[in-house]
Amino acid sequence: MPSHFDIVIIGSGAGGGTLAQRLAPTGKSILILERGEHLPREAENWDPKSVFIQRRYRTQERWYDKNGHPFTPNTHYWVGGNTSFYGAALMRMRGRDFTEVKHAGGVSPAWPISLTDLAPYYAEAETLWQVHGARGEDPTEEGDEPPYAYAAVHHDPGVAALKGHWETQGWRPFSLPLGVKLDQAHPVTSPCIKCKTCGGYPCLVKAKCDARTIAVEPLMALPNVTLLTGRKVLRLETDPSGKTVKQVVCHTQNGEETWSGDIVVLAAGAANTAVVLQASANAAHPNGLANGSDQVGRNYMFHNSSAVVSMTLRRENVTFPKTLAVNDFYWGDPKGGYDLPMGHIQLLEYMSGQTLEGQVADWLPPALVPDALSGAAAERMLSMLVISEDLPQADNRVRLNPDGRVSLDYTFGNLEGHDRLVRILRESLDGFVDHAHPISQHHFQVDSLLPLYGTAHQCGTTRFGADPASSVLDRDCKAHELDNLYVVDTSFFVSSNAVNPTLTTIANAMRVGDHLIDRLGAHTPPAAVAAGVDRPKAHKKGEALA
Repeated sequence: MPSHFDIVIIGSGAGGGTLAQRLAPTGKSILILERGEHLPREAENWDPKSVFIQRRYRTQERWYDKNGHPFTPNTHYWVGGNTSFYGAALMRMRGRDFTEVKHAGGVSPAWPISLTDLAPYYAEAETLWQVHGARGEDPTEEGDEPPYAYAAVHHDPGVAALKGHWETQGWRPFSLPLGVKLDQAHPVTSPCIKCKTCGGYPCLVKAKCDARTIAVEPLMALPNVTLLTGRKVLRLETDPSGKTVKQVVCHTQNGEETWSGDIVVLAAGAANTAVVLQASANAAHPNGLANGSDQVGRNYMFHNSSAVVSMTLRRENVTFPKTLAVNDFYWGDPKGGYDLPMGHIQLLEYMSGQTLEGQVADWLPPALVPDALSGAAAERMLSMLVISEDLPQADNRVRLNPDGRVSLDYTFGNLEGHDRLVRILRESLDGFVDHAHPISQHHFQVDSLLPLYGTAHQCGTTRFGADPASSVLDRDCKAHELDNLYVVDTSFFVSSNAVNPTLTTIANAMRVGDHLIDRLGAHTPPAAVAAGVDRPKAHKKGEALA
């Protein structure tokens, strides 16, 4: 195997996998380095005890909070990255999200690109990732989005009842866009069966649209794409001038390996991308690679999130609840009295009794919770997630310590609008449920710094911008200070907005891919098109799958 490739991509998640998929039809040689292995397809994929209590697929590495206390990040290192465990909610950023927006806790900065730049890529990503949704329901839509190629996932009776309850209060709940391989017209042959093991689980039948199934695995038979697992990238080495990455050094079970590429792309996740850059400090980059602005690792964001659990005396008729969302309060209170952003509400996936035990395991050992009690509670609840924008703060940062430990210094902020939305949601449930209890991230103390959803939605550690003094990357996501280094994971985000980040990561990777195709003069050769190696084709409209 050659040690030099046209493009080396570090990480195989939504950003790295999508970029590889975009570039593969050009015939350029592509190396994907993934620190994890292929996810095993096994019964434990769908076993809540294995996934949530034993944490079979979660990393065991330790990070440290700002007070030096260790914790285990809720992250997963496998081919496809964390997308194999996500809830498949794929939403666009709103046009206003790309602009400067005032919040109660400060200002959300403008992006160097606009919705116009990403709109065609959003449309392509929605079709390729088989997003099921319904246009015209969400009050924050721009109004010019093309129809979804796949109809919205039907609501279970309990969710439909909640939708009607909110509508009587003047709310406009809408169908949550979901990336699943679901054929509702032909349930017997549909890959997705709307089971109780979606968000938080790897899909045993690969019916969830994730980077593993949509982006990476379709490339594995191509002669110009090489995927190497078990390769944790340690550092990037440059030429003496510090302008060009010359070597990618990674750790394997057999020791260190080095690889090189004309173009090197980091897509290791917002925290780990920052760690790699800091570990790559050299004489030309004494503060870390591409870090002349001192912004690498800073501005870490991961949303202010609260789970609101609604309990009823009767069992809920729900097996697949994550189909409904609310954006009425995204920019403020439509009734007036509060004109600052509050955020987004979406229903969470089904939680079994053992899922609940696993979620509270950091402060209540599962052995102390009888399975009968947790199971009865799970059958009587609907869970909702309130997501609000986490503003970038320079002191919220990922740091690589001299001893090699990774520190995440973080203080919650911008909670006024978030807390208002939690209260509004709780009040809206009066008359529908017998009890509502919020579990808020910021109510946990240091020993549970990243509770419940942990490091999900992390972003912002190498933000892009026009000014090299205040950003790490340019608008094409190339490092200002290097001529061949790019970043395509969520690190590039300038702000976190208040919707799930995966669709934006996919769309941006497509955009950067097109930039690289132009830069390399690597448009798909006619021979590749004739051989069927052209750009991945979206499925036709409708419910049926190709």
